[in-house]
Amino acid sequence: MQFRDLTAADLPIVTTINNDNVPAVGEATQEHLTHIFGQCSLALAAEVDGEVAGFCMILAPGADYGSANYRWFSDRYTAFAYLDRVAVAEPYRNRGVGSALYAEVERRIAGSAPWFLLEVNLRPRNDGSLRFHARHGFVEVGQQETDYGALVSLLAKPLP
Repeated sequence: MQFRDLTAADLPIVTTINNDNVPAVGEATQEHLTHIFGQCSLALAAEVDGEVAGFCMILAPGADYGSANYRWFSDRYTAFAYLDRVAVAEPYRNRGVGSALYAEVERRIAGSAPWFLLEVNLRPRNDGSLRFHARHGFVEVGQQETDYGALVSLLAKPLP
């Protein structure tokens, strides 16, 4: 597996991978993902044999982004790396792509952000993601009802 920065040319496959992972991630148009991409402090692709196997999009404080979850964290943390979305293509699920993406994010943001922040659905419940994040050291710091009808667990991981 190799990692590289996402490019605008990746957005069609990123949109497909994202929407193939609903409801674990929110459904999004390519236009919406293009906006998020433009706000990212870090956006990565995990490649296997030259094919995008997964991706993630990270935002720093001060992004022009209307997500209620991002705003929740922005109101409480001054420095952070917020994982807006991560998704893995179906043929690569349960093969360590997600863990490898998180390790690469943490490697790249080391020393620049004291917190790695994200949310996971409690309604609809995403038990697999909750277990994954607990294994990776994330703890719940709050819950929130969203404007899109989900209840989320707001998770944080302190970084060295």
